Amino acid sequence: MSETTTATSGLTSQYAAQVAGDLERNVKEQERISAEITALQEQLATLQHDHAVLVTMQNALGVPTAPVEPVAAPDSATVPAPRKKSPAGSGTGRQPQAKKKAAAGQTRATDRKTAGKKAAGKKTEAGKAETTKTATTKTEAAQPTLVELVRAHLSEQSEPRSAAEVADALGKAHPERGIKTTVVRSTLEGLVAKKHAQRAKQGTAVFYTAPDAAEPTTAIEAEDGPEEAGKAAK
Repeated sequence: MSETTTATSGLTSQYAAQVAGDLERNVKEQERISAEITALQEQLATLQHDHAVLVTMQNALGVPTAPVEPVAAPDSATVPAPRKKSPAGSGTGRQPQAKKKAAAGQTRATDRKTAGKKAAGKKTEAGKAETTKTATTKTEAAQPTLVELVRAHLSEQSEPRSAAEVADALGKAHPERGIKTTVVRSTLEGLVAKKHAQRAKQGTAVFYTAPDAAEPTTAIEAEDGPEEAGKAAK
């Protein structure tokens, strides 16, 4: 009995010492790990704080970023949560307004350009119309009158011409004017009255010459009918 009791006591003492040593090592390991956890938690809190500051600065600069979920902290650690909203006055709220203002400015610039082109087109059309009108007026002004045409025609002739001959020649030279014999005869009589032309009668026919032309010495066949020539003579 005594030997068995002694052996049992020895084993108990040995196990007790071993358990005591294991407990001591366990406590030391817990203390070491706890210290490491505390240090890591402090590092995590610092990193999360820096993350929030960097996000705020990035938003203030107006740089779009993809959302990054921060690492969840252990329940035992008290860590400040990262800010999700940018503070007042940052560039995040101003960016859409700046884009709207830029778009509005581009729209106004486009409208001004369009209005300028329309105004330029209207000025060009008005200028063309004015040019055409001026050219037409100049053309009309450049055309000689019937009196001038008759006087010029008589001055170019070496022989007397009847009203019918003058009207025929001027009608061929100026077909667009629709010159008539009766009008030419009236014009010739007006020139005679003003001494800008001379009238000579050969039988029943009447012939006209320029003021400095000599009187015809030979008989000239009348191209006008007797009735028309008589009226012209009257």
